[in-house]
Amino acid sequence: MGFPFYIARRYIFSKSSQNAVNIINLVTFLVIVIGSAALFIVLSAFAGLKTFSLSFTNAFDPDLKVTPSSGKFFTVSPEQQNALEDLPNLIAVSKEIEERAYFTFKGKSHIGYIKGIDGNYRSVTGVDSTLYFGNWGVTEYNAVIGIGVYNILGVPPENYRNPLSVLVPKPGKGSINQQALSTERPFNQLSLVVSGVYAVEENLDKKYVFDPLNVVQEFLQKDSLQVSGLNFKLHNQDLIPEMKADIKAILGSEVLVLDRKEQNGTLYRMLNTENLATYLIFTLVLIIALFNVVGAIIMMILDKRQNSKTLHSFGATIQELRRVYFIQGVLVTSFGGLIGVVLGSLLVFSQILFGWVPVTPTLPYPVEFNALNLFVVMGTIVVLGLISSKIASSRISKKLLDT
Repeated sequence: MGFPFYIARRYIFSKSSQNAVNIINLVTFLVIVIGSAALFIVLSAFAGLKTFSLSFTNAFDPDLKVTPSSGKFFTVSPEQQNALEDLPNLIAVSKEIEERAYFTFKGKSHIGYIKGIDGNYRSVTGVDSTLYFGNWGVTEYNAVIGIGVYNILGVPPENYRNPLSVLVPKPGKGSINQQALSTERPFNQLSLVVSGVYAVEENLDKKYVFDPLNVVQEFLQKDSLQVSGLNFKLHNQDLIPEMKADIKAILGSEVLVLDRKEQNGTLYRMLNTENLATYLIFTLVLIIALFNVVGAIIMMILDKRQNSKTLHSFGATIQELRRVYFIQGVLVTSFGGLIGVVLGSLLVFSQILFGWVPVTPTLPYPVEFNALNLFVVMGTIVVLGLISSKIASSRISKKLLDT
């Protein structure tokens, strides 16, 4: 390997007598640098966008969440509650209950969810950080609503004279029309005074109205043991599989135990699919760009044909000559990819530090430096460089040297 490597290294830094060959080599090198830098920057931008998108849902998502495997509600007995609280690695556990509801205020209406939470909910999740104005005064008849619900209904905070009205159908059999024929109303009604407004992202802002757990349980005609979910905050995230097994053993097969990724499976799949599609598109661009490497090596082979004849006459085999140009192509692509990744890293770090590219006047475009992306880009460049160099170096043949 010493002889081919030595000759290949000399060919990289030596200028050709043909100016066109020098220009082609320079353009090929710049294409590799720019392509690898662009791929790294795009992957870093998607990594930042993924983290930024998930930060919205993380305010509502606990480390682990228990939901019923079928239906909307399940029962947690006092014995099960005590067993859950005694689990190692547990900081806190919170109960919740939610149901789809119809909200009205002064002729305006909206369909969302009434969500009952206990006193531990704010310590298990990060909802405190989402408060837009007001306070988290979730007391007996005080509620916290999303900014989307607030804008749709126009309900002012601390409005005790005209509270927000919440309606849900009463549990039972038969249609609402059949129940309407009786003297009993077919729905339960609850009046709430808004104490605060939260803001996360558009869909969540229009979805929830928070109220105390016991009030919502009574409103939905459920007993104090019935819930629609349990939320867990853990000391050590690495022990999540063991915690899932322990919780499943206590609560049985009637529940599902979900980590953060499983709670937002659709969002994770969408982000990963977009990331993969972008990677494949830019890899295709790199594949097209690396055809320049094939052309440049072939031009170098033709330009150095006399040198190759001389080396062959001194005893260099066809395989050794092919290895010379193969190593040359690999060195050019690897070195160009390395410079491209370094330039891309500098641009990514400058965006992190200074926010040159803004989304809004106060929000820079989110990017994230990820070592995995660095290895992905370099691995892609090296693999494509190996393939293109192998194709180009195979042009060396006995017939070429004899002409």
